[in-house]
Amino acid sequence: MKIYWKDSLNFVRKLTLRRALNIVLVFASYWITRWLKRPVQWGLPITVSIEPTTACNLRCPECPSGLRAFTRETGNLREDFFRKTIDEIHRELSYLIFYFQGEPYINPKFLDMVKYANAKKIYTITSTNGHFLSSENARKTIESGLDRLIISVDGTTQETYEQYRVGGTLENVLQGARNVVRWKKQLGSSTPHIIFQFLVVRPNEHQIPEIHRLAREIGVDEVQLKTAQVYDYQQGNPLIPTIDRYARYRENPDGTWSFKNALANHCWKLWHACVITWDGLVVPCCFDKDAKHRLGDLKQTSFRELWQAEPYQQFRQKLLRGRSEIDICTNCTEGL
Repeated sequence: MKIYWKDSLNFVRKLTLRRALNIVLVFASYWITRWLKRPVQWGLPITVSIEPTTACNLRCPECPSGLRAFTRETGNLREDFFRKTIDEIHRELSYLIFYFQGEPYINPKFLDMVKYANAKKIYTITSTNGHFLSSENARKTIESGLDRLIISVDGTTQETYEQYRVGGTLENVLQGARNVVRWKKQLGSSTPHIIFQFLVVRPNEHQIPEIHRLAREIGVDEVQLKTAQVYDYQQGNPLIPTIDRYARYRENPDGTWSFKNALANHCWKLWHACVITWDGLVVPCCFDKDAKHRLGDLKQTSFRELWQAEPYQQFRQKLLRGRSEIDICTNCTEGL
């Protein structure tokens, strides 16, 4: 696996002794949990994902935001709530992901919040569909201090791209990437580390070599090939790739499909990470897209109290008993 030293060094430079100690505590409690088979939780999350908005300009077929299929409340993250939350947890927090559902750049205060987190010396990441990276937004992105920018490019021709990114325009995305690269050079900035994320599905799998070529031409730092989660896979799905290494599912002798990898009854994510929705709900991970497994509400309690409270510990214990007991955990390999 290729190591991107500049990006890695940038992350390490933001580590403090307190954050490093928190990482050690979280790792230790996770491995003690696996040994004892009961939840032990020390420290605070190493990483938190926070949701800038639930709104999106696209209609991707496997995304509840794109499908407008949420049953929970939708809206934009408020800057005052964000600052209050960061003020509570920033001393232990190593990196912050500005993404859950929706398109982050739709929130007009998004880059102001990135700048606030950067001032606290937190490593910051966001993921975007790339349609809002105008020259002005690209410059503001550099000036915000964002450390890593993931741009979803799920096809190298418009015809292929729009099969998944419904309503999107590939050229707008590529021009947005060029804008960020240009302003990064113009401002003499080493950040953000720019990634083209390519969600490998059957319609685009033949374009993998081409996405690497495009990234080199534009000046993008890295390409990440990502496997796709699909909801209706038991009878097969036209999105499942034919290239086995990029498929989460396999076909059985009877013609049905099942999850390819064995799912163990433990999950690193429940110990080192969590997700905060735009309105302050805390959920276990990014697979709980509709926030059905609500472990607390930051409008009512502090994060420190919530992280160690009974609902969180019960959820961790439930996972240790059997991943099959939790719906969001049966179609996931992320936490292993």
